[in-house]
Amino acid sequence: MATLSDVAARAGVSVSAVSRVLSDAPSARVSAATRQRIHDAARELDYRPNFAARALKSSRTNVIGLVVPDVTNAIFAELMRGVEEEALAHGNMVLIARTEGMPEGEDTIPRLIGEGRVDGVLLQVGDAMRAEDLRILLAAPLPIIFINSVHPDHVGSVTLDDGRGIRIATEHLIGLGHRRIGFVGGLPRSDSGQRREAGFRAAMADAGLEVAEGLVTRLGYEPKQGGAAMALLAGLDESPTAIVVANVNAAHGALLEARRLGLGVPHDLSIVAMHDAWTAANAWPPLTTVRMPLAELGRQAVQAILKRIETGDLADHVVREPAPELIVRESTAEPTAARR
Repeated sequence: MATLSDVAARAGVSVSAVSRVLSDAPSARVSAATRQRIHDAARELDYRPNFAARALKSSRTNVIGLVVPDVTNAIFAELMRGVEEEALAHGNMVLIARTEGMPEGEDTIPRLIGEGRVDGVLLQVGDAMRAEDLRILLAAPLPIIFINSVHPDHVGSVTLDDGRGIRIATEHLIGLGHRRIGFVGGLPRSDSGQRREAGFRAAMADAGLEVAEGLVTRLGYEPKQGGAAMALLAGLDESPTAIVVANVNAAHGALLEARRLGLGVPHDLSIVAMHDAWTAANAWPPLTTVRMPLAELGRQAVQAILKRIETGDLADHVVREPAPELIVRESTAEPTAARR
């Protein structure tokens, strides 16, 4: 196995220079050419740093914890890709944990922070996250950054421009000629759910359209909850001709319930959802969605947690670029003449 001395000899520099460059130390004052020569030598020799020794010396593990509700959720795939790519670019690894569906008595969060496994935690709060786990995280001295939610104490966060994304979805339906539009939202306590509902209401108000309270549901983002919301909306005396769903997972439940009720999509009902995933493209009909910059959300979350570790920065950031993108598929169309 190659050592620092081997890399130094190949690059023609001192061992200390190699150590500083490969650990991204601020004190590594070398030219760009020398830095490249060191990295080339390390790659040619297949050099692998001794992270255990580095952790003992720096009191850092160079590991970031990523806590998400469910690792099988298609939406989180893009988020995790962004987190891993940015972490690796800064010489860090990612330890992933989930907070929902864990066996009773499994103390994932206390173990994650209590055993010194990570330098900081990126946290995506789910609807079913145990309050005790959140309390333990916030009470620990470990740096934490919330992903797509803002804690009331403003302990640091990176969020999407949810209002802008939902506005794009709503304006798409308005542009098709829909006027009675329903909203399938998150739980009332959900921070992202509140932002998305506000975006929906703003878009409707700007178009001069009324939002009857019966057209707004706040049951959650899961497929089962989306199906329950669809049943409520379809049961109204004046049901909507289109719905904006605040999460693509809930949209799948709404689509299934619409089919069970005998509603044709998009003939009887148009559906547009927040977030894009492979599941949306493979639904029937394929779902129109608004693609949000989830990979960039992950990248900026890593940048935020590293800055928090190094400087204690507690800022709340909003990812505005790349901008949300409307992906038009087959679940939206103009309302039929009979339903205008």
